[in-house]
Amino acid sequence: MAKVKKNIVRDYIQTVGRRKSAVARVRLYPTVRKVNIGEIEVDKGGVIVNGMLMKDYFRFKSYYPRLNKFLVDLGVDGKFIFTAKVAGGGTNSQLDAMIHGIARALDKQDTDVYHHLLQTGGYLTRDDRTRERRKVGMGGKARRKRQSPKR
Repeated sequence: MAKVKKNIVRDYIQTVGRRKSAVARVRLYPTVRKVNIGEIEVDKGGVIVNGMLMKDYFRFKSYYPRLNKFLVDLGVDGKFIFTAKVAGGGTNSQLDAMIHGIARALDKQDTDVYHHLLQTGGYLTRDDRTRERRKVGMGGKARRKRQSPKR
């Protein structure tokens, strides 16, 4: 018996963004005006992270302008609804992973319009710098050597 693939119609585009050990699963809602995420109702232009508004999740003031600048530079501020589930890493890496996921979602949504802007901005390239693993015999650090006796 042959397997039949069902065409699942979704009203969102789902992608994954990564940075260091942080992973962000991003959904882009292109056609919807409002989305209910738990108890929060989100209009176009809203960004939800782990069930919270973005400005509540990334509380430091230095984080919000980075994502806002990214959206304004591409001209998508207020056009879409973004939701993200982030895990791992610190808040800085989580924000970078989220930006990477949003860039991939926009590229999937309309490659002709966004791909060149995202590519020249360096948003589609994953930053693969991760922490160096600890090696055996290094005294608990990645690069530290044990001190040898003087005489």
